[in-house]
Amino acid sequence: MSASRWANLGLWLALIPQYARADEPPTLPGTAPLMLEGDIAASLVDGVDRFLLRKTAESVARRAGGWKRDFSSHAAYEKSVEPNRKRLAHILGVRDPRTPFDAPELVGTTDRPALVGKGTNFEVFAVRWPAFGDVHGEGLLLVPTGRPKVADVVAIPDADQTPEQIAGLAPGVAPESQYARRLAESGCRVIVPTLVDRRLEARGGRSKLTTREYLYRSAFVLGRHLIGYEIQKVLAAVDWLAKDAKDADPKIGVFGWGDGGLLALYSGALDTRIDVVGVSGYFGPREQVWREPIDRNVFGLLEQFGDAEVASLIAPRTLCVDTAKGPEVVVEPGNGGGPGRISTPDLQAAHDEYMRFVGMVVNLEPKPRASLVMGADLAPASPAAVRAFVTVLDPSAEVKDDDHAPSPAAALPDAAARQARQAHEIDQHSQRLLVESPYVRQEYFKNLDTSSPEAFAKTIEPYRTAFRDDVIGRFDDPLLPPNARSRKVYDEPKYTGYEVVMDVFPDVMAYGILLLPKGIKEGERRPVVVCQHGLEGRPTDVADPKVDNKSYNQYAIRLAERGFVTFAPQNLYIGHDRFRTLQRKANPLKKTLFSIIVPQHQQITDWLKAQPFVDPARVAFYGLSYGGKSAMRIPPLVSNYCLSICSADFNEWVWKNASTRSPYSYVWTNEYEIFEWDLGSTFNYAEMAALIAPRPFMVERGHFDNVAPDETVGYEFAKIRFLYEARLGLRDRAELEWFVGPHTIHGVGTFKFLHRHLNWPEP
Repeated sequence: MSASRWANLGLWLALIPQYARADEPPTLPGTAPLMLEGDIAASLVDGVDRFLLRKTAESVARRAGGWKRDFSSHAAYEKSVEPNRKRLAHILGVRDPRTPFDAPELVGTTDRPALVGKGTNFEVFAVRWPAFGDVHGEGLLLVPTGRPKVADVVAIPDADQTPEQIAGLAPGVAPESQYARRLAESGCRVIVPTLVDRRLEARGGRSKLTTREYLYRSAFVLGRHLIGYEIQKVLAAVDWLAKDAKDADPKIGVFGWGDGGLLALYSGALDTRIDVVGVSGYFGPREQVWREPIDRNVFGLLEQFGDAEVASLIAPRTLCVDTAKGPEVVVEPGNGGGPGRISTPDLQAAHDEYMRFVGMVVNLEPKPRASLVMGADLAPASPAAVRAFVTVLDPSAEVKDDDHAPSPAAALPDAAARQARQAHEIDQHSQRLLVESPYVRQEYFKNLDTSSPEAFAKTIEPYRTAFRDDVIGRFDDPLLPPNARSRKVYDEPKYTGYEVVMDVFPDVMAYGILLLPKGIKEGERRPVVVCQHGLEGRPTDVADPKVDNKSYNQYAIRLAERGFVTFAPQNLYIGHDRFRTLQRKANPLKKTLFSIIVPQHQQITDWLKAQPFVDPARVAFYGLSYGGKSAMRIPPLVSNYCLSICSADFNEWVWKNASTRSPYSYVWTNEYEIFEWDLGSTFNYAEMAALIAPRPFMVERGHFDNVAPDETVGYEFAKIRFLYEARLGLRDRAELEWFVGPHTIHGVGTFKFLHRHLNWPEP
């Protein structure tokens, strides 16, 4: 080898120990090398998706633990499943007392009589009836003529059918599927409610939503549900049918197709006065409910219920399942609402779900009556299913194939105007609930004792448990060892930056950027500020010196330059519909995005506290926008955080989510995942802040932030200030900084707040 080559080799070898001896190695001490490449945020979301799908599959076997069926008698069985029946009513939002009434009202005018049609042996009337509050059911009443009725039936159409169509008075449904008509021809008195349809239109001039989703959004936040509202209309009709029987034993059935089948199944499960339930074009496994339109999203459904479990609440009464073709509905993505799809349940899957139901009640004696009408080409609400249904109600009844269609006796009801009335009444009911919600929350929090710090600390804990279990949702899985991996990504004059990844659950990781100030002495422990980005954000938005995002103003960097250790985690809310479907998958499990995010932050802060350069008692949270939303939900459940700062998000949150009057409301926007179950009855932002107390809490508010107007921010914060200062005597721990500016990190009063409460000198 030539002398020059030896010299070059010697130079190369000399560089190796020099790099290894550098003060800041490429990997953070105590961590393994991070080898993960590509879009780590996308990998994080993909892993959570796999985790939730696995939990969904596991939910079927887990449900049995929530049931204690007693098969010793029919009465004992019904008593034993009553807690499950009450739970189902609760999650469906069936809470409002129904309005008593004597009989439905005939709906007519001087030039449009209530009698709207006549069949061979029945007449059809336009009717309405009180349901709850100021909400009415409205539709048709088909009354047999020339003979006594054999039974009473509530026939429930699909959301995109009108009562007139299934009564044979309007086109759109084939004669063999006009089940309200067929039931009336068999001698049943039939009442047909109108369902809210899926008409798609721009709401408030903004996102295009179906009417069902539009009404679902407000109701969901207030602990109600469009499904529950429509069940109430069905059960109000049952109230009348039972009352009208007087001393006789009423024979009452409910039969529905599509969405009507859903409502028939749930109504029969909730009301034991219903003797026979007919479900057509709906029954099947519900583990894919996250794919269906969002108005079918029921928080916690899969914790105890699939269709088989719901059906077991109907036993020992009779269930008739029809595997007929169901409605085909596609709610396309990109309009602002939740995308979804309804298709005919798979024949084998429907059969298997039915057999699961049969297996649940096989030990019940006498055996409950149930039937499964199966066929690959059955028409919607098939004649065979209607025949089986009617025969149970009255074995002497005969379902005839009458070729003489009923004819209109007058102008038919204005279906569009009726739809508008139905939607308006439901909306107004939800808005009244919104007005009442502060008083409901006040009653909910009546057991909180603020007479002393000790009493507060003791009595706040049941509320923390409720928030964790019933609002956020908690997985029982233990955290994995963090197995932290890192790599150096920045080397700036005042700090060094590392990407850090750690394990949380199987398939679930936490990821973020750690900024470590230079000059930390051996044995010195610094305070940490966890800096949380907002919607569609990334850690680089706050911690990359090459990124200048005006919403964040490089606040993780600015704090690191002041001597704080900072950590910028990647949160789940990135990827548009990709992350929003995670919420759809989590909700039926009684979980939310924060059921994952909270454990991620627990793991992050546990790991941070274990680092030799971190003071474990001084770990703070500071988030903007969706990160501000996180500031209200994570510190209440992660006690490692010693304070929380909510920037560009704080306001009267229940109002922001549920109002159909305010232009600031999420009701009009494309954030269809944002709505959280029953906050109106439990936790607004003031109540969430109570879970942070007595730790310091601060709000950063720009006057021109379009999240909400100043007055709602001030209104909600006043309740927090009252708790901290007047009730708990904590005069320096709750602050609100106003500044002239938009939706951004201001970094003036908040930085002072951090320096003061983290006991770190200002520069």
